[in-house]
Parts: sequence; structure tokens; C-alpha cells
Amino acid sequence: MTERTPLDMSSQDPDWWRQAVIYQVYPRSYADADGDGIGDLPGLTRRLDHLATLGVDAVWLSPFYPSELKDGGYDVADFRDVDPRLGTLDDFDAMVAEAHGLGIKVIVDIVPNHSSDQHVWFQEALNSAPGSAARDRYVFRDGRGEQGELPPTDWEANFGGNAWKRVPDGQWYLHLFTPEQPDFNWDNEEVREDFRSTLRFWSDRGVDGFRIDVAHGLAKDLSEPLRDLGEQYRGLHDDLPDGTHPFYDRDAVHEIYRDWRTVFDAYDPPRIAVAEAWVKNSRRVHYARPDELGQAFNFEYLETGWSGPRLREVITASLATARAAGASATWVLSNHDVVRHTSRLALPEGSDVQAWLLSDGREPAVDAGLGLRRARAATLLMLALPGSSYLYQGEELGLPEVADLAHADLQDPVWEQTGRRRKGRDGCRVPLPWTSDAEGSYGFGPGGSWLPQPPVFAALSAQAQDGVEGSTLELYREALRLRRKVQGDESLTWISSPDDVLHFGRSSGWQSVTNLSSVPVQLPAGEVLLSSGETPADGHLAPNTTVWLRAPGA
Repeated sequence: MTERTPLDMSSQDPDWWRQAVIYQVYPRSYADADGDGIGDLPGLTRRLDHLATLGVDAVWLSPFYPSELKDGGYDVADFRDVDPRLGTLDDFDAMVAEAHGLGIKVIVDIVPNHSSDQHVWFQEALNSAPGSAARDRYVFRDGRGEQGELPPTDWEANFGGNAWKRVPDGQWYLHLFTPEQPDFNWDNEEVREDFRSTLRFWSDRGVDGFRIDVAHGLAKDLSEPLRDLGEQYRGLHDDLPDGTHPFYDRDAVHEIYRDWRTVFDAYDPPRIAVAEAWVKNSRRVHYARPDELGQAFNFEYLETGWSGPRLREVITASLATARAAGASATWVLSNHDVVRHTSRLALPEGSDVQAWLLSDGREPAVDAGLGLRRARAATLLMLALPGSSYLYQGEELGLPEVADLAHADLQDPVWEQTGRRRKGRDGCRVPLPWTSDAEGSYGFGPGGSWLPQPPVFAALSAQAQDGVEGSTLELYREALRLRRKVQGDESLTWISSPDDVLHFGRSSGWQSVTNLSSVPVQLPAGEVLLSSGETPADGHLAPNTTVWLRAPGA
């Protein structure tokens, strides 16, 4: 096991995030301390040593707030408390203190687009009259049709179906996700002030930053009459017309984040933020400006696939976008919303991922060995790039997507909301294996796990890989250790290479070479520092492999 020297948490460096490695924890699936089958904050605290020896700079927690779990915790009933199943505020404070003691910053998820329908405000709205102040915190409207029996617009929910639900008095409320997630009205000053209070609440408890869920969705065109999507916008996801969509990526959203920046900057060092904004590159730059959130997720890299020319294009464009915003680039391969990249990269080019999940991972059949080789190579490539890298829990173990979860075990609302046409995201949220013993849910907790774990987890557990040369866990540890020593500034220089070979250098003399082709290629001169696969011994780099080199004379 590689020892790690903790960061000096007394540092007031406001730019710590620019080239940080941030590890995403899905709390319900990380570690369970009380044996109820659900991961919790005390379980996370007990396992923070894993992150310290891994070498990450920060941990990002997906929602741990009180929730009915209609959307995996993103239906928040109280933005300034901890779900009792996951612990208490004292447990949260203890976790932050332990993380900081290990040199790990703490980032929490904020969900400002909507609340749970169990939130005290929404319950008050349901019990109040149309036109009341309580209803104005959300988006309530009369319906269309002779008796108001039709939804106010044709707006679509992300998980399928219309985005409006009718209440007993005849009005309708907006929910861009599940019906249990009513959208806030961000034209309402009380909503804005309440979220300022939420940002201060967690910042005062020592939180170092925030990940902003659905950052592009807050500002909506609520002028009367409400506009239909029509054919102009229907089905659009991230390739949106500039600022003109009725409820996504509207220009007015940036006023909200400029206001939030004044809250962040009141702390020393300023709190950081990163936007989850599913918008095209040219629009994402706005969210990452220094007077707004400062950074935005780059999903183009995640979605590109295994192609040298396309990856080179996406990397170049992403770095340019970040520079234009005055931010650093962000890189991510897996998270709680997508198929794990160990499985995704094993699929043949052009595969329908949702169809593969619906077949329980049988069609097309995947080569798990190829997927792991590509995943390791892709990770080493990502960690070589200038900017922040976001890791998802379990990827350091090489965990695959659990594609064959039985229908009876599925909990993601996507399954039912889409009429069982999409299996959903449960397969990447299966609780982690810490030990090789199936008893105690592979070390997750003594009371089982809320989603079933597959037998393959025994060989992939942290215990099975700890100290094992060549294991995926040890590759991640060594990569993060080396990265701290050689990363240099935020520049990157492409070095001439074949189309399916990505070769670039960093200012410190460090180079990265990735062979995305199906045949060995000539390895450039230099000292091999790390390889995602077998260390090249004959002057050639194997397919689906990345190496880090120290250039001659560097």
C-alpha cells in the first residue's frame, strides 16, 4: 500500500481545485456502519482512509439529505439536514473533521432545481389556495381545455411523460423529473434567499465546495402564456438553441450564479463550485466563469468512445473552452448516472447502451478483459490531462456495470417512468465490495445491501487488490502519487502521432501516450514511469494501453 502525505489543510490557496482529483461518493452505496443495508455517514468516515491512501484531493458526496428516495436522494425534503437513515448532523461534522485531518477537501451536492414533494414548502403549497404565496415558490398553473383538464404545456419530463401533475383543486404543478420532484420558481425571491442560506449553512460546517445538480435548469420562461416546446425544442438534450429554450440553459440562469458567487467569496478560501450543465461546449463556458460557478462538468469526454481522432478533438475543444472561461478543464469517465466505463468501453462501437442493459448485459456479449484494459488506459489518459479529474466510487477497483439486476430489484424511477423501456441507473450504484467474503455483503455492512452484489465482486474487492502489483487499485494509487509530482502547469502540447495514438506532453517534461488501435505501435523514447498494462519491453506499446513517460533530458 502506498503511503500518502496529507495535504496541508491550513492552506488558503484559492486555486486548489484547478488540478485536483475529486472522488465521488454515492453515500447509500459506499459503506454501511449500522447494518441496515444502506450506506451511511459513519460508514463513510470509517472508510476515509481508503481515499487517503488512494491519494485524492477531495471527496464529493451525492445527496445525503432527508429524502423519500423517489430519485435516489435527489428528491430532497430538507436541504439543511441529514437523512436519519444516513446519520445526523453530528455525524456529518465528524466526517468533515476526519476528512480534513486526512488532507481531503469535502464537496457536497446541491439540488436547486426542485425539492421533494414532502418538503414543508410543497406540503404548504398543496394546502394553500391557487395564487397564494406558498404556491408561488413552485410553478403552479391552471390547465388547458374547457375544464382545465389538459396540462398547461407540452413540456416533457426527463424520465418520460408530461412534466405536469394535477392536484385535487384542479391546478397543475411542474416537475421536470419525477412527479415527486416539484420544480422551484426561481423568479421568487424567497426561494433565492433560502438557497443562499443553504450554501452558508454547509459552508459554515466546513464544506469546501458544491456540485450543482441540473445547473442549467433553474431559470424558466414563466411569462404568460407559457410556451409549448413544439417541434423546435422537442427531444433536445444538450444541443439547445442559445438561450431560447423554455426551461433549459436560459440566459437568466447566470444571474443566479453571479449572486451565489458573492456567497462563495465571503469565505476564505472561497468555496468552489462545479456545474452539472448538460449543454454544448460554447454554452458551458458561461457556467464556468470566475464570477459564476468557476467550473463545469465536461460530458463530451465521457461520451466520446474509443476513438483517437474524436478524443483528440474533444480534448482540444474542452481545454479551449476552459481557458475561455478562466477555469480549468474537468474530466470524468463514470458517475452515478451512466454505465460504468469498464463495461461501456467493452461494447462494440455504436452499441445501444440502453438496449444492452435491457438484455441484462447479454446482447451484445462483452469482453470484460478488453473493457478493463480500455478503462485502465482511459483513466491514465484522463489523469494525464491538465485540469480536474472526477473519479466515481469503485472505478479504482475496476468494477463493471451490474447489468443483470432483476426487474424486482430495480429502484431507479427511470424504469417505471419510461414504461420499462429503460432499465435505469441502478447498475452503477450497487454497493461497494470491501472484502472478498460474501458474508457481510463483501464488507459493505453486516446487514446485506440495498441492491444485490454479484459474485465477481469477491475478486474485485479492495481487500483482494490491496498491495497486489498490477491490480487496478494499485494502478490508481501509483497514478495519483505520480500525478502530484509531475503534472506541471495547465498547458498541453500535442506531439505528432498516428490517428489512433494520442501523444502529448506537459510542461514538466512528462508525456502520455495512448494506443487506441488494435495493433502494437512504436513507443517514443523516454523513461516509462507508469503503464496501464504490461510495461513495454520491446519498444512497442500494446493496444488499449496508456504509458506515462519522462522525455529524454527532462
